Amino acid sequence: GTPCASLISCAITMSESKGITVKDVDSHQFVVQYAAHLKKQGKIQLPELVDLMKTGVSKELAPYNDDWFYVRCAALARRLYIRQGTGVGAFSKVFGDKKRRGTLPGHFTKSSRGIIRGCLKQLERIGVVEKMPKEAGGRKITRQGQQDCDRIATEIYGASQ
Repeated sequence: GTPCASLISCAITMSESKGITVKDVDSHQFVVQYAAHLKKQGKIQLPELVDLMKTGVSKELAPYNDDWFYVRCAALARRLYIRQGTGVGAFSKVFGDKKRRGTLPGHFTKSSRGIIRGCLKQLERIGVVEKMPKEAGGRKITRQGQQDCDRIATEIYGASQ
């Protein structure tokens, strides 16, 4: 092929020919960038006590990151992109953690299902996620949500090249 004039145009040319998806970029980078995108959009409504909420029984304090709700929404969207049909209970298990019980041995506990459900409802409201048919259960990413995710993945891929 022809040599690229700049790195960004080379990455964009490559993404047009190959199609960069969420699976092609680092998960942490994608979640951080997509969370920033969701915050910039301003369409997601935060819960009233977002600064006081714990993310699960295993946690002692609320998250230190002020934008943790956007980060959780972005992580859920990424997981639904990769594996559709996942429901609130499965996400609760994925985001669960070990509960430290003092001198007793630690045990695994699930994360808060209310927070996950709230995130999914906000993503549904802005058109990123939709419910699967009743017999299948769970949620899946919409065409619009997939396009948003792929666009951000392409930006990350272009910046890393």
